[in-house]
Amino acid sequence: MAARQLGASCAHVRRGKPRLELADILHARGESYRATHRLSLVQAQAMAAIRVCRTVALGGARYACTQCGFERLVYHSCLNRHCPKCQTLAKERWLEARRAELLPLPYFHVVFTLPHALNPLAQGNPRVIYRLLFQAASETLLEFGANPRWLGGEIGFILVLHTWGQNLNQHLHVHCLVAGGALTPHGFVRAKPGFLFPVKALSKVFRGKYLQALSEARAELRLAGKLAEAGALLSLLAQLKREDWVVYAKRPFAGPQTLLDYLGRYTHRVAIGNHRLLSFDGDMVRFRWRDYAHGNKHKVMALEADEFIRRFLLHVLPKGFMRIRHYGFLANRTKAEKLARCRGLLDAPPPLAAPPETVDAFLLRVLGSERDLCPVCRIGRLHLIGPIARSQPARLHMLPRGPPR
Repeated sequence: MAARQLGASCAHVRRGKPRLELADILHARGESYRATHRLSLVQAQAMAAIRVCRTVALGGARYACTQCGFERLVYHSCLNRHCPKCQTLAKERWLEARRAELLPLPYFHVVFTLPHALNPLAQGNPRVIYRLLFQAASETLLEFGANPRWLGGEIGFILVLHTWGQNLNQHLHVHCLVAGGALTPHGFVRAKPGFLFPVKALSKVFRGKYLQALSEARAELRLAGKLAEAGALLSLLAQLKREDWVVYAKRPFAGPQTLLDYLGRYTHRVAIGNHRLLSFDGDMVRFRWRDYAHGNKHKVMALEADEFIRRFLLHVLPKGFMRIRHYGFLANRTKAEKLARCRGLLDAPPPLAAPPETVDAFLLRVLGSERDLCPVCRIGRLHLIGPIARSQPARLHMLPRGPPR
């Protein structure tokens, strides 16, 4: 049988019309956007990486079936953390590590949200604003956990930063996964059934801690526009002090698997996945979104391409900034020792040591298919024919970032 070839931006067989991808929009309008907008280095790198992900630009390998002659071209991934096609393996490996850390406790979900009035400040100072969000949220939770009125010990939790809402506008918040109990010098104290901490009190303490930290960090801030005017920042801080800040807590998860399913949805998510994109005609992008403010309704939003790209780039994180962090008895430095103590106090067996999962086993578990099984005849095996050379050098750090100043 004559060899059949798969045009190969992905590692699985697609049927019918190819699905619209973020890369398609950046291919069509990315260069013109960059020519008229000043980007940070990480934004320029993210755009370039997403455009070439799983294409011949990054090279790859050619495989052929031993039975029917089918050929598959598999191109390398960009591995950029903002790429919607590069998070599945990272997410699954991260979740596997978390499975070994689960305790026989209820786990609570708490969300700390920054007021939208801070969005302009965050656009010019993302590293500072995000760092203080982690700082204020973690200090608030640790303080409540240590209070004898609630638990009186050291709690353990994970914070995950999200900077977007469903419509791609800025919505700065951290999701907190909190184990329902605290490690004390005398033992382990469990949280009350269905209750962790009072939300209104959390909100007030969080607001106070964040505004105090922001005031102390004023020398680090770069101010532009109206915020650069005399007294504007102090006026903003006074306004924010008068407002109620949003903190909410959901019911504890039903069990460990529910917790892991939730973590998988949130930890390695990017601002918008390809599955939400509906159409792009060269000028307008249409995508699905969920309107949480109006009954959680599913809607369709249409944005001009430049506005869509601008909103997406708002959520590119500063270089090296960690968006998932661990605290309390889950803090990395003392995690092994303190988790072992928690298990002993809770009469929980230690996790079974498991060998690292191979790529073949991972694909079989996640995708339900064997990596080297021919997708056409389902009999033959795909074997490597040879490499595919890059079509361009991968020097993303050398990219221009916009018009000259």
